[in-house]
Amino acid sequence: MEESIKENTKNIGIYVHIPFCKKKCEYCDFKSFVGKENLIDQYMKWVNYELKSIGEGNRLDYEKNLDDLIIVKTIYIGGGTPSILPPKYISDILNTIKDNYTIDNKNLEVTIEVNPGTVNEEKLTKYKECGINRLSIGLQATQNEVLNTLGRIHTYNDFLDTYNSARKIGFNNINVDLMIGIPGQSLETVQESIEEIIKLSPEHISTYSLIIEEGTPFFDKLVKNEITLPDEEIERQMYWMVKKKLEEAGYIHYEISNFAKKGYESKHNLACWNQEEYVGVGAAAHSYTNNVRYSNVCEIEEYINNYENNNETNNFIFHEKQTKDSKMKEFMLLGLRKINGIRVQEFKNRFGENPIYLYRKELNKLVNENLLEIDGDTIKLTKKGLDLANLVWEEFV
Repeated sequence: MEESIKENTKNIGIYVHIPFCKKKCEYCDFKSFVGKENLIDQYMKWVNYELKSIGEGNRLDYEKNLDDLIIVKTIYIGGGTPSILPPKYISDILNTIKDNYTIDNKNLEVTIEVNPGTVNEEKLTKYKECGINRLSIGLQATQNEVLNTLGRIHTYNDFLDTYNSARKIGFNNINVDLMIGIPGQSLETVQESIEEIIKLSPEHISTYSLIIEEGTPFFDKLVKNEITLPDEEIERQMYWMVKKKLEEAGYIHYEISNFAKKGYESKHNLACWNQEEYVGVGAAAHSYTNNVRYSNVCEIEEYINNYENNNETNNFIFHEKQTKDSKMKEFMLLGLRKINGIRVQEFKNRFGENPIYLYRKELNKLVNENLLEIDGDTIKLTKKGLDLANLVWEEFV
């Protein structure tokens, strides 16, 4: 749906969750499932129904004739492994959004997560034809033995095939994921990985530290001493080495775990860190609209059955109705993920309060501990704060 952009607009992002996987990775605690491919058709039917119902105003109070328009600025299709679906389902998602929402066509960012070994040139071509303009490829490491440890289904050559095919087809905005702190991983293997990735020159690189969550195979193996993690000092050396290499190669470090060439920062993720609104669709998807945080039920079968039995409201789980106080604290927490931090004037413009006075106790403590620095109009993490960011965020929970 095309309309002229009016003055009173609300920008949103749309996240669509595809909870199907070919194989579950050893470390993964995301809501994704293996062996449920028989549910794909039913699931996607109701995902499109949910998208349509939101667009018609069931949960966003949106009407096409209102002066206050909702403008979709970003679309992110994640999982799970969205790329295991036949591309028709991806095309249907985008067509449903285009038919039921006002789109910022000039600046729209449309991302899909893909795993090597689940896409080919034909599938990537269809992605591009239906409007996807950004790929996020799950690599994690360039050594096959490390990939095997993680339980990944692909080799490094599979990744190269996917990356080169995407370039050949014309994708010019690609993110590559790199993981550090993996069992058996060394500083040398991380250096090898980041140097190989830099040679490929993707527009965006995300670098995450492995976090082992209860309920995953890695957790059980760690408890049984079947795997050993690099110690914390080595893991931090990995992080700072990656940061140094990427910055020397011209990448901008704009969020704790994210680096981009100029102009290629993730619009979808930045909107979340800037506390802008988004709608999550599908099982386990989270939403933030009108100061309310809520999510959908996690199980695919429950999600489908609630729609089929006209109990769709049972799919929605309320988490929080934000007060001004909780919204301000969250703005601080999210904003301090960004390397440039928080602008004091922006906080004042949003909330009519001065954060330096409002949080003087917390800020004084964090500055004295050399975790934060206040420089004129900016509050941001120090070098030490990057290593101990969780301690900073705890002050605003």
